[in-house]
Order: sequence, then structure tokens, then C-alpha cells
Amino acid sequence: MSEKLSRRELIKKTIRIGAIAGGAAVLGAGAYSFLREHPIEELYGAYPEGAANTPLAITNPAAPKPNIILMYCDDLGYGDIGCNGGTAIRTPNIDSLARRGFRATDCYACNAVCAPSRAGLLTGRYPFRTGIIGNTYPKGEPIGRVLARKFGDAFLSLGVMDIREKYVARGISDHEITLAEGLKKAGYRTGMVGKWHLGDYSKQPEFNPRRHGFDEYFGVPHSNDMIPCPLFKNEEMLEADIGESEATQKNLTGLYTREALKFIEESGRTPFFLYFAHTYPHQPIYASERFEKKSKAGIYGDAVEEIDWSVGEILSMLRRKGIENNTLFIFMSDNGPWYEGSSGRFRGRKGQSYEGGFRVPFIAVWPGRIPAGRVSSTAIMNLDLYPTLFGLAGVGLPGDRMVDGKDISAILTGATSASPHEAVYFYHYERLEGVRAGKWKYFDKTDRYTWPIALDTAPVPDTLGGKQMGVRWPLLYDLETDPGECYNMINTHPQKAAELKAMMKEWAKKTKKDPRGFGRG
Repeated sequence: MSEKLSRRELIKKTIRIGAIAGGAAVLGAGAYSFLREHPIEELYGAYPEGAANTPLAITNPAAPKPNIILMYCDDLGYGDIGCNGGTAIRTPNIDSLARRGFRATDCYACNAVCAPSRAGLLTGRYPFRTGIIGNTYPKGEPIGRVLARKFGDAFLSLGVMDIREKYVARGISDHEITLAEGLKKAGYRTGMVGKWHLGDYSKQPEFNPRRHGFDEYFGVPHSNDMIPCPLFKNEEMLEADIGESEATQKNLTGLYTREALKFIEESGRTPFFLYFAHTYPHQPIYASERFEKKSKAGIYGDAVEEIDWSVGEILSMLRRKGIENNTLFIFMSDNGPWYEGSSGRFRGRKGQSYEGGFRVPFIAVWPGRIPAGRVSSTAIMNLDLYPTLFGLAGVGLPGDRMVDGKDISAILTGATSASPHEAVYFYHYERLEGVRAGKWKYFDKTDRYTWPIALDTAPVPDTLGGKQMGVRWPLLYDLETDPGECYNMINTHPQKAAELKAMMKEWAKKTKKDPRGFGRG
């Protein structure tokens, strides 16, 4: 990426970029609709007829049905909070959650990028099943970004970017049954505050959270670096683009918190589910005047400390209403840190299949049900919250589709320490890059852009240092002794590498036959 180009190479690249841009210009007014076509059904097949109307059943009328608050931060790193070893940012309220409940050291997001992580969270299914394998974008975005995704491979070959978002579904399908829809079946009042990122509902109302199980909604359709970024209350637009208003961006965490407190305050004896998805510390980062320039970690730290304040406000409300002991509070992040933030002792960041991209903070508090001060190294995933919360609400899982998450209620309460997952899989867009089984992680890709290697193809090309430094891929890490993924153990344990490679190959074969997971393979 940083290598110098010869004059001839530069001319060639310029011509190729010009050809791409020129092609779009020739398309004229029809360019946009052409460029935004997604071959998602070609990749994954259509949903079965009737999947949108799959009935849910109450399987346990005596289920405890706690109030549930799920706080999901955006790009918060594992090492950004004090209870995970962070020292630069003050997070006393988050740390107090960890002292009073369960903290996981080995919790994984199902993807290292925003939208697919959220799709997995709300469906309990790996993102390739929903087609949201990368970020969804606003329908009216600038043409340059559209070009980048439509001609992603060409831009990649130019060294411009690593992107495959031309294959991403436009938003979450109504054939998917969300966590909110399941909890509504059990009589929950459901609300969402914050960043959705499962379809641009400002242009396509079918993607609005209100159409996917949430009774109330206040927030934005996607990341605040995407243009335009409107602010909505339910299905009414309050502001056309918060990117045009620094005041709104600075006060966004406060606005979200106000709406969350209002939702809790207005909840009576009916159990409630609040999905609180913070916009920050995703770039561009803002903090209100009260927090700006107050931390020891720049604007990033300011934003995180304001999120910590938000946690404190929610906890205070629960105490005032006397419902703290009947509320399950879960705090986590969607993936690893992006340009700023700390992944702690782990290697890598957002968008990468190293631990720093996938491993996220996870804390769960439920006084009287989850023992205080528990720390667990059991491997769990964000996908697991779907069946776990369904179970606590007494709702059976939809019987017509694969749910990849596992019920971890016994892990939270300390009844077991065994991981429910035989393996955790790491995807970069639709491509399988790695697998963790027990303490071992096998990781395979072909080049610097983190594309995964096809399981039966040739080794890394010499242009990436094969002759000079030896072929680096594939990699085998012992995460128990080397959580930072510093030492490749493949020469020492070739049989273990072969075992995990075979596991990946079998998983890829099985899911290719039935990617949607409706038993049609």
C-alpha cells in the first residue's frame, strides 16, 4: 500500500480508475439503480415461502421473564473499560456492573463489522444466513461510495480498499424473526434507542425497527459517518441529517439516554426489553460539553466516559423504580475498536479476524440470579443472547430455521463452565477465515487485505514475502498461552492444524448446501 509506483504503473492505475468512473458517467441517471443491485439471492438463495409467518410458541409459562436491558456499544474495544484492564478511560459505572455480576473474557461477536454483528445479535444466526455480511448503506449515499462497492474488486486491485459490500443485503428481511419479536410473544413491551444499521428505513420503511418487533424507537438508521444520517422517532423523521448538526452529534448520547430513561419510566408491571445501541465511540466521535476534553484518552475517551455516565443513569432509574433485582442488564460491544481505542492484550482491530476484531467486552448483571464477581473464560458469542433471552421469557425458538446461538443461562449463573460451542467461526464478509475450537485457533488467508484462502488452493504468492521470509499462512495459535496471537504453532502441532482445517472445510461444505439454514440442503 505504501510502496512507490513507477510512472507507468501510476498511469495504468489512473486509466483504470478513469474507466470505472467514466462507465458510471455513461450510465447517467440510471447509474445509481444499476450500481445498487445486489445478487444476494444468487449467493444465498431465497427464503422459503411462509418463513415470515412462522409461529412462535410459549414453551414455559413459568419462565422468570425479567426486564431486559441490552446495551450495545459501537466499536468499543475490549481494553477500553477498567474491568478489562483499561487505565486511560474512567468507567466506574461499567466496572461496578462487573463487580456485581458476570464478566466474560472470551466473548465473541459473530463478525468484526457493525451491521453483520447486529444482524447476528437480533436473529441468533451467523450473518451469512441473513445476507447482511457487511455494512448496509443509505440509499442516497454519494456516488463515489456506490462505485467503490460495485467495483470493489477493481478498487481492491488498485490498492484502494478491501471491500465486498456490493454483495450485502439492503436490510433485514421480514422473514427473519428478531429477538424483539420473540419477546413480544411473551408479552414484553419492546423499545429500541440508538443505531439500527439493518437497513435504511428513511428510504425503505420496511426496514424500520417498528416493523421488526419494536413498539417504540428513537435513533438513526446507520453509522454517523454515512450520508445522510437522519434522526427518527418511531417512523417520523426529526432531523434530516445529524451530520449537518454538530450540536446534535455532541448531544447524541444524552438524547439517547433521555429516551431510554423515558421508556423505562413509562413501563408499568409489564416486563420490558430495551435494546440500547450507542452510536459512539464509532468515528466520527463526539462528546457533550460536560465530557469533552475531560478524559485522558482524547475525544475517544470523552465519548466512552459519557457512555459510562449513561450506564449510571440507567442504573439509577432502576433503583428509583425498585426494579433493579428483576432486571437483567447486559453490556457489550458490536466488534473491536476501529481507528482509536484499545483491543487490550489482543492482536488486531475492527474488520480483522484476529482476536482484537472479534473479541468484545461482555458483562451481565441480574441480582440474586447471577452471582456477583464471576469472571469466566468460557467461549461465548453474541449469537447466544437470542436463545438465552427466549428461554428466560419462556418462548420456544422458531422451528423452521437454524439458530446458531446457544443458551448460556447456565454459564451466566455458574451452573456450568463448559462452552456450548464446538467451534466459533470467523467470517470476513461471506468468506470463512478461521475457527476456534477449545484453546486452538486456526486462521488462513492469502494476502494483506485479509481475504481468506480457498481451503484447497496454492500457498501465499511470493510477492507477499514467500521467498524472503517463508510462507506465513496458515496460522495456528494457542490462545491459552498466547492470547495476543504472536506465535504460529503450526510446525509444532501440524495435526491440530489439520484437524481444525478439516473442521472449517466441513462447516463450509454444510453451510454452502443450505446457507439460509432452513433445512433445504
